[in-house]
Amino acid sequence: MPLLSGGATVEGTVRFRDRATTKHRLPPGHFRPTPAGLFVSTIGLGTYIGAPDGPTDQSVEQAVTLCLHSGRVNLIDTAINYRYMRAERSIGRALARSIDAGTVRRDEVFLATKNGYLAPDSQGAVPIDRWVQEELVKPGILRPVDVVDGSHSMSRSYLEDQLERSRQNLGVETIDLLYLHNAADAQLPLIGAEEFRRRLIEAFRVYEEARKAGKIRSYGLATWECLRVRRGAPGYLSLEETVGIAREVGGEDHGFRFVQFPFNLVMPEAAELKNQGVGKQKFTLFDAAHRLGIGCFTSVPLFQGQLAREGPSLDELSPAQTAIQFARSAPGALATLIGQKRPEHLAENLRVADHEPWDLETFGEFLT
Repeated sequence: MPLLSGGATVEGTVRFRDRATTKHRLPPGHFRPTPAGLFVSTIGLGTYIGAPDGPTDQSVEQAVTLCLHSGRVNLIDTAINYRYMRAERSIGRALARSIDAGTVRRDEVFLATKNGYLAPDSQGAVPIDRWVQEELVKPGILRPVDVVDGSHSMSRSYLEDQLERSRQNLGVETIDLLYLHNAADAQLPLIGAEEFRRRLIEAFRVYEEARKAGKIRSYGLATWECLRVRRGAPGYLSLEETVGIAREVGGEDHGFRFVQFPFNLVMPEAAELKNQGVGKQKFTLFDAAHRLGIGCFTSVPLFQGQLAREGPSLDELSPAQTAIQFARSAPGALATLIGQKRPEHLAENLRVADHEPWDLETFGEFLT
């Protein structure tokens, strides 16, 4: 099958936003501009959860279709290792069908994926336990010395291979955002700052070359703790220094434009802890990213389901809706990513889009 051409554009995402605010009567505040001027929904669909099987494939495809058809979501997030490549393929099928049906155009949808973790193919001819050895090590794509902790690699040949597989899995010529997946969290404490910097430079070179070839539009870091922990803590990563590496590799027009990290009622560090420096001043992660021209996407708004079961509720919202509303209302956040695929739960969560995000005063009161 030929790959879908093009990627998200300002014109396309504005078209999606305008249709959502007129046809679906969503509030304008549900969409926010990225550093490049693209408009993304403040709720995005994450696709991490689920077994690598056919029923979960169908659930993911239904979730993507529901998000796009509802007009509430034009941001889809995944990773090549999610469900052993099946998450990407499920998204690719649903996106292609939605485009064929005339529901959306390719230029209206912001598509993000990630690479870095070892990602066997559960649908290939080689068993999962032998896949890395047979498909990557033997052909020379991956050297054992380049694998950290048995699970992660940032080598040039591996990242290039994974990008090509992601494009084929998703069925697209161009990926809007490619994250380096938990690289600092996985590697920095084990290989040290100097070697990690060297590897990050090479990874950014791979991504800049991919930008020039039209394979990706931008790149970023998907993280867990490294951007949120205190300065000096093991595994801490400076966002300012990372942007400096991107400028060193790609110049002022570099493609490093996004970060992803957890943010919820239990993990509020990005809005509270002044751990990131810009110049001689210290800022929260959200504030530092804004000053550096970096867009922020946040993950785990429901704290792996706990806040949906036990969290507070406000403004006649359910606990799950309240948790999502809190995360999407954070000053500096572009969107929060929710991973539920059961239609009834997803439909409930998507109704948060019918509300404007909280203003700064309400968010601050709820944060405290």
